[in-house]
Amino acid sequence: MRDSCARYTIRIQAFLCIFLFIFAFIPADQQTDISQYQRKMKEIALQIERIKHILTEEMRRETSILAQLDQIGLKKELARKEIAMYNTRLRKANSELSDIQERIIILQSKLDNGKQSISKIVVTLYKFGELNYLDLLFQVKDIKGLVAENKNLTLLAKTQEKILYDYIATMNELKEAEKGLQSKKQEIARLLASAKDKRLELANKEQKSRSLINKIKQDKQIHKQRLEELNERHKELQNLLKRILTQESVFPFVPSPLYEKKGKLDWPIPGSIISRFGTKHHPKFNTRTQNNGIEISPRTDLVVKAIHPASVAYSDYFRGYGNLIILDHGMKYYTLYGHCADLLVKKGDFVDAGQAIAYVGDIGSLEGKTLYFAIRFRDKFLNPLQWLKRR
Repeated sequence: MRDSCARYTIRIQAFLCIFLFIFAFIPADQQTDISQYQRKMKEIALQIERIKHILTEEMRRETSILAQLDQIGLKKELARKEIAMYNTRLRKANSELSDIQERIIILQSKLDNGKQSISKIVVTLYKFGELNYLDLLFQVKDIKGLVAENKNLTLLAKTQEKILYDYIATMNELKEAEKGLQSKKQEIARLLASAKDKRLELANKEQKSRSLINKIKQDKQIHKQRLEELNERHKELQNLLKRILTQESVFPFVPSPLYEKKGKLDWPIPGSIISRFGTKHHPKFNTRTQNNGIEISPRTDLVVKAIHPASVAYSDYFRGYGNLIILDHGMKYYTLYGHCADLLVKKGDFVDAGQAIAYVGDIGSLEGKTLYFAIRFRDKFLNPLQWLKRR
């Protein structure tokens, strides 16, 4: 009895094998919604290209203390963007890996169900057929010809074609999914290794930045050289502001006067003041510098927000100030936001009070991640602390 059952099972399996090789492979495409990752990667890629362009231009200029500081800051920002790219690619790869794993489970279940359906077909044909299926398996040379000539096999192939095609497609899809799974795991391993190398590179640049900043703070000669460069860059900023001042302010709305909000304006970021407005005396080197704004060290939130409705008059890299945004609030009032990382607005945009315009960065800063914030009326800088809400 057992031998009979075994022979019966072998015959069915043999017949099943024949049918699986009769039909052509039908690939099945796996579609995964990864558009959000693609958009983010495209955005980061554009930011990387922009930083590389600025860095190339900066390295063509004369070598100076502030130029070195700016270049290191740009290289750090570039490394951060590249790390962000690796992290986004990792999230995308992990999402795809999860999709593949879920798909494999579904395909395996589908194959199990398909085997049961095909087994029923084969059993039915076996009961009514007259062939010796073991001989068929080992002797036949032209399977398709046999099916075309044999009435029972031809009828079965036509009536159960979809079941057989689906089974073969599922089987091949599972094979491809398993290959994709291994490939995706290898991709993730490579991305993890690359991200680790890039983090080490960033740490090295952070160390170089700290060393240069310590030199600037401790060496009197370098400190004086920096002050001279700061004066030159301040003149460049003044020239930019003069050009902006000559431009006519155009708004799609009637701007409320900024002067009416004096002492009531929200802060651009929550944080602590690390450099105040006005004349600053250096006790060690006995030098004086004029600070036309304030520097704010953020607590946790790195999002820079507009303090009042405005038109964006400038949004780009500016030497000594990192990424700089200048907002035109109408009636010749302007606010400046410097040392930014990502810029979220461009020249010509209109922004509302509280709208995110950038992220805090550290390019050109001696104090790490800080926001340089200034308020200007016509050709005069004003003390921001007299305009912002008291805390």
